[in-house]
Amino acid sequence: MFSFDATEPFQYEFFRNGLVIAGLAGALCGLIGVFVVLRNMSYIGHGLSHAVFGGAALAAVLDFNYFVGAGLWGLLSGFMIGRVSRRRIIGADAAIGVVTTASFALGLALQARYGQASRSIDAVLFGNVLGVFPSDIAAVAGVAVVSVVVVVVLYRRLLFSTFDPEVAGVSGVNVPAMEAMLMLLLSATILVTVRVIGVLLISALLVLPAATARMMTNSFGRMLWLSPVLGTAFGLLGMYASWYADVPSGAVIILAGTAAFAVVYAVVGVRGRMRMAGLEHAHPA
Repeated sequence: MFSFDATEPFQYEFFRNGLVIAGLAGALCGLIGVFVVLRNMSYIGHGLSHAVFGGAALAAVLDFNYFVGAGLWGLLSGFMIGRVSRRRIIGADAAIGVVTTASFALGLALQARYGQASRSIDAVLFGNVLGVFPSDIAAVAGVAVVSVVVVVVLYRRLLFSTFDPEVAGVSGVNVPAMEAMLMLLLSATILVTVRVIGVLLISALLVLPAATARMMTNSFGRMLWLSPVLGTAFGLLGMYASWYADVPSGAVIILAGTAAFAVVYAVVGVRGRMRMAGLEHAHPA
């Protein structure tokens, strides 16, 4: 007879570590994702995650520290994107496409050429939440703490520059500095979480919690706590479900977020249609 033991996965230390880092990664991506969604920066997050893959591949081949190698490569890619887009010959979206695609292609070439790096690169490409180390947990927790402190300290300036950057600049807010700070936090978030979720899925985790929260509230302040809560829930639920589904945890985390997004979208749509029906009934043509 089939027996279901809900506590079985908690008996293993690697699962407990994976659960912790999945929750932390979801919360961190949820927080930074608020700015990604509100500023229409989703394409930048997607591009930077692909750029990091090239640096991770090179670091694996050279037997170099992952965080240093991938981090420096990500910063270099961000600099090149800014340099190309500022020349105004092509747009920022085209610059992101050229730089990040070239970096991703370099990673694939290194993977094909050097077999010994394949396992490390696959973990970056698809994520390996069950293979995390205490250093990975510490890195995600560290970036999360720094991000919370920055958001709390710079709350008003970030709010102003996010919704009305032109007026914010006239009012004395250093908008370029705020944008640079957000780019730095975004790059750090991708760097420390990409090995958990994977290059191919990290952009979804940046967008799903914030996009779901955006449909639930119009308040910037409420989004800043609701999105991390949703991200944490997606991470924990996806991690737990993946144990029994025998499916990569990164994929299940994203599927859990997608399902929640679909439910909220459907509910919001029904309420919107009900409000419209009420207006039509109150004011007949």
